[in-house]
Amino acid sequence: MDTTPHDTADTTTAPRTMRVFGIAGHSGMGKTTLLERLLPELRRRGLSVSLIKHSHKDIEIDRPGKDSYRLREAGCHEVLLLGNRRWALMHELRGADEPPLDYLLDRLQECDLVLVEGFKGGDFPKLEIWRAEPGRAPLAGDWPGIIGIASDGALPASVPPGLERLDLADTGAIADFALAHAARR
Repeated sequence: MDTTPHDTADTTTAPRTMRVFGIAGHSGMGKTTLLERLLPELRRRGLSVSLIKHSHKDIEIDRPGKDSYRLREAGCHEVLLLGNRRWALMHELRGADEPPLDYLLDRLQECDLVLVEGFKGGDFPKLEIWRAEPGRAPLAGDWPGIIGIASDGALPASVPPGLERLDLADTGAIADFALAHAARR
């Protein structure tokens, strides 16, 4: 049995054809709000969509006192919860480096499109969500892969030239952009 923290996917299966597209932006810019509008639009177009969300915060998806939490804290490397409506797999890094995006993508079931929110690393196509209100500079130019920027107002002069500019309120145009630029994997 392989016990390495980041084992590779089974290479005997057919090649995967998922496409990957990122949504980037500072906290509070409206990434999740956009995704809540974008997902139904993509589903209306007949696509199966999955999401990988990276958070810079320490996350907990189960609660102290619950069996899964207690057993994870006791030392389980992975805990898989199965209920009558969903299942979830929790994997403890226990000091190991965060796995690369390709490792995480290999764990998803086949789908048409994987949206990736907040993954700074990786040079895959991304759309930055930017609003002037919070007073933060755009990420474009600092993060790899940002090819467009969606905003609800005028963009600062610091936005690199050549980026596609989209209206944050135009969900259809953002869906078109994501599908046109998603990377095949």
